Parts: sequence; structure tokens; C-alpha cells
Amino acid sequence: MADTSHTDLDRTQDRPVYVIGGGPGGLAAAASLRAQGLRAVVLEKSESVGASWRRHYDRLHLHTTRRLSALPGLGMPRSFGRWVSRDNVIRYLEKYAEYHELEIITGVEVNRIDRAEDGSGWLLHATGGRELTGSAVVVATGYNHTPRLPDWPGASSFTGELLHAGEYRNAAPYAGKDVLVVGVGNTGAEIAVDLVEGGASRVRLAVRTAPHIVRRSTAGWPAQLTGILCRRLPVSWVDKLAGPMAKLSIPDLSAQGLPRPSAGLYSRVREGSIPVQDVGLIAAVQKGSVEPVAAVSSFESGKVVLADGSRIEPDVVIAATGYSRALEGLVGHLGVLDPQGRPLTTGARSPEQAPDLFFQGYTNPISGMFREIAIDAGRIAKVLAR
Repeated sequence: MADTSHTDLDRTQDRPVYVIGGGPGGLAAAASLRAQGLRAVVLEKSESVGASWRRHYDRLHLHTTRRLSALPGLGMPRSFGRWVSRDNVIRYLEKYAEYHELEIITGVEVNRIDRAEDGSGWLLHATGGRELTGSAVVVATGYNHTPRLPDWPGASSFTGELLHAGEYRNAAPYAGKDVLVVGVGNTGAEIAVDLVEGGASRVRLAVRTAPHIVRRSTAGWPAQLTGILCRRLPVSWVDKLAGPMAKLSIPDLSAQGLPRPSAGLYSRVREGSIPVQDVGLIAAVQKGSVEPVAAVSSFESGKVVLADGSRIEPDVVIAATGYSRALEGLVGHLGVLDPQGRPLTTGARSPEQAPDLFFQGYTNPISGMFREIAIDAGRIAKVLAR
């Protein structure tokens, strides 16, 4: 990896393609551009690649298989196993940057992107007052960029510990404690199971909308392969197929407070809700070691008020409430974001009003994020090579 210091930025004025972000999406794009004979310079605000993966909780594994999660030009070692751990993902990203001899400048954050004054290319405003001009830009700052913590009324009065899931590492600090996990996505579900296994005295899981739960693998067949096969089918078809399959493979947890969702699986995916892959949640709910409760409404007198009117008093509240893309300051003035702050175009398509500006890694498809990142990286590189 060509890891360049701040002072070396002055040598990048020959209008390379700038890639903003040194995570999986940015590295894949840079390697694909290099394979097409184009110079790509990765700008990473932290001091190392894979910064977001370094912040994830310890027990995290990819929910997609090793073979279907490799980035362009370098497979993941078989020694990583079928479900790759967080630490091995970090090792892979480090090796990936080194193997492809990527040009990466660390410790530099891009704050704003504008069209170059001559109308050709892009002007990047970076830390230290630097202005860099590139022929094209790939924005890959990450799907999980900025922790989103709901503005719950009365939250400041809570006398226990309140933290976002992005701050959670492992269950050790919470052994013997009463913990409420808010949010039943993959992160909330896995943290709840981790807390049970790590000795928390009580674990409750606040659920606003009942999720679709799928087995990570059934008889050796990974859920990811089903997602790949179904991704291009009509939404109504997948919804009709998924219902009976769920009844066969997933027990009814309604009596435990986790009913089957009313909306179809793929309908929910298209709305941005990815199914929860079971890594122990079903068994924990069945045993009563993870207790589903109503959504959090507010905080009052040191207690948590739930949507059903009940009040509980946990020692700790962990908010697995997601992340924002935080792209408004960077590109919001260009008219390339929707009202929710998401890019209007992703992958190899540039916005009509912003040619040669690409967004990489801002979707979370059921076919696997790493897989789609790899595909999109190749397509972006081919478009720019033409």
C-alpha cells in the first residue's frame, strides 16, 4: 500500500480519479480503476484502511460467505472459514491495499466537492485548506458512517448508561447488568445474544416493527444465494415464496412477543429493511433469555417508557438504531441526494447534473454488500475507462 503523508498531496494535481473513503467500497473501486490503467488516489480521513470495521463489535462476522464476499482481484483465504470474522475482514482489507499497491493518503478528510472552475472535473476541499482537482470522484464514505441516536424525550434524565451500538465492543462491561437493546436489526439481535452469552443478568430487546428472520444457512445452502437468485424477481413473487418458506424454517415467536411481520420480506427489503439472519436470536427468545418488549417512547424519572405505556428501569440502554450516510455537507448542494440524504444514483450511474461523480456502497442488498460493491467497482472503472 502506498500510504502517503499530508505533504504528498501536492503531487496529486494531475487530475487522477479521487476515491473518498478507504473502506471495502473505496478499495474495490481503486483496485478496479488501477486494473483499467487509470490512476486512483484514495483519501481516507482515519489513519488506516477499514476504519468502520475496526469500530464494530468483537463478535461480528460477515453474514455472507467468504467465497461470495471477495473484492475484485483477490480472494479471501480459506483459513478465514465460511463466515469471516471482523478481525479477518480487517486483515483482508489491509492485505488488499498492499496486494494491489493502492495509492492511499490517510489522515485527510474531504469536506466538500464542487465542479472545477473550468467545468472539467471536480474540486475537492480537504482538511488543511487543501484543494484537489480530479477528473472524476468516487464517493465511498460508507453505509455506516455516523451513528444515529433518536432524540428521545427525557433521555438526558436517564440515570443509567445510554450508548449507541457503535460504541459497543463486547459483553464484558455488562456482566450482571440489566440491559435494554433498542432495535431488532442484525446489529441489535446479535448484540442481544452476545450480552446473554456474556453474563448480563437480563436482556430485553425493544421492537418497533417485527422483523423477518431467516436462517443464515439451511442444509448448507446460505441465505445469500437465495438473495442472489431472488434479487431480480418481481417483489410480489418473492413475497409469496418467502411466506411459506418462513413458516417451515422459522418457529412462530408470537407468544414470546416477536410475531411474524405482516409485510412481505422483499417489500420490506425494498424499503431498506434487511432480514435478520439468525445467529442465536431464535433460541434465545424461545428460552426467554432475550425478552422482546415494545418500542422505546421516552425517558421519565430515570426510567424507560415503552410504546405500550409500561415503564422499565434497565441499568444500560444500547441503541442499535442505525447510521446516517452524512453526505449532505459533502455533496448536498449538488442536488444529488434524495430527501432522506441517500444518493439518487449508485454504482456505475452518475447523476445527470453531476457527470463523473459516483457513489459506491450506499445500498444494502439481500445479495450481499461486499458482492455488490465488487460488481459496482468493476462497472465504475469500465465507465471511466471509456
